[in-house]
Amino acid sequence: NLQESESENKLDGETASDSESKSEFGGSPPVPTSDDTPEVLNRALSNLSSRWKNWWVRGILTLAMITFFFIIIYLGPMVLMTIVMCVQIKCFHEIITIGYNVYHSYDLPWFRTLSWYFLLCVNYFFYGETVTDYFFTLVQREEPLRILSKYHRFISFALYLTGFCMFVLSLVKKHYRLQFYMFGWTHVTLLIVVTQSHLIIHNLFEGMIWFIVPISCVICNDIMAYMFGFFFGRTPLIKLSPKKTWEGFIGGFFATVLFGLLLSYVMSGYRCFTCPVEFNNDTNSFTVDCEPSELFQLQEYNIPLVLQSVVGWKTVRMYPFQIHSIALSTFASLIGPFGGFFASGFKRAFKIKDFANTIPGHGGIMDRFDCQYLMATFVNVYIASFIRGPNPSKLIQQFLTLRPDQQLHIFNTLKAHLVDKGLLGSPEDA
Repeated sequence: NLQESESENKLDGETASDSESKSEFGGSPPVPTSDDTPEVLNRALSNLSSRWKNWWVRGILTLAMITFFFIIIYLGPMVLMTIVMCVQIKCFHEIITIGYNVYHSYDLPWFRTLSWYFLLCVNYFFYGETVTDYFFTLVQREEPLRILSKYHRFISFALYLTGFCMFVLSLVKKHYRLQFYMFGWTHVTLLIVVTQSHLIIHNLFEGMIWFIVPISCVICNDIMAYMFGFFFGRTPLIKLSPKKTWEGFIGGFFATVLFGLLLSYVMSGYRCFTCPVEFNNDTNSFTVDCEPSELFQLQEYNIPLVLQSVVGWKTVRMYPFQIHSIALSTFASLIGPFGGFFASGFKRAFKIKDFANTIPGHGGIMDRFDCQYLMATFVNVYIASFIRGPNPSKLIQQFLTLRPDQQLHIFNTLKAHLVDKGLLGSPEDA
């Protein structure tokens, strides 16, 4: 019997050391889940099988979430940033709650308080950097903000150090190992959730198109992979997610690339989507008006000879951003799902079905955003590597804050450089 139980544990990916850890940590009971489907849908779909009932519930709630997504886009950048912040807090709450539910028997002192305190510290650091970067003129105009900006990193470090000391003081004899385990749990959660949401907001400031297209590609891939898998799926893709199939994975890939091309074509024609989100100091509001860059101007491309006979065209007019959208949609459909597989492995490790029961048929907020966070990092790295260059307006803002002698030094250095390049006549010529 003992050998049989050990073999069952190994089949589920659990080793003897895991069992020992569970006995030391007081066991890891699964977080209870319940049927959170609204009663109205339960009555309307009562005659359907569980498979089709789940299909309709997921479909209806997906349409509702997509509608909500369009509404917040219409409301503008400030609302989008607020929603990102709310999603971040909810995702953090869901992951921390799992740790608390699994190991709450020891009633660790200050665990929840310290978790939320560290969330506050990390957000203060990241968003303080963002405010200084994007609202530089406003910060320099207000004396309190100027002081906070000047000593921002020192204040952030002092806040974190306070939390660190509080953690050390909270250590309880015989539970040291568990407390350090939960300390690591909190910090990994912060790394996954807060850092990624910070990158999402940075992407948003580059232009709403860099926010909307990647998120839409992930949503499209999730929907189309589910649809292809539901109707055509036969071959299992990965053991971590038994319902995922190769048919859904491949079908989702082609559908997402096509969707990315079409969505990019439509959005590239509107300045409200393509212009960087900037803060207007005169009106104290965000503006998204500019002259579109070359990325968002139609250009003519030659079609390879191999494809000319197939499509019947020699050239095609498209936006350069559409080419970049192929990279975004490819990542969303081939690499993005691994964020979901990672989340599936996490849930299996703690024997839970979903992170929470926030959205009927979908689970928690983290269940819907597990791929989005991975996508946000890729988009930020992609922009920094292939798109973004130095921002002249920000350089001028920083230049104006220097002392007069420093400004003169930079001016003379730049003038000498332009003369050497032949772009500016020398004083002797004048």
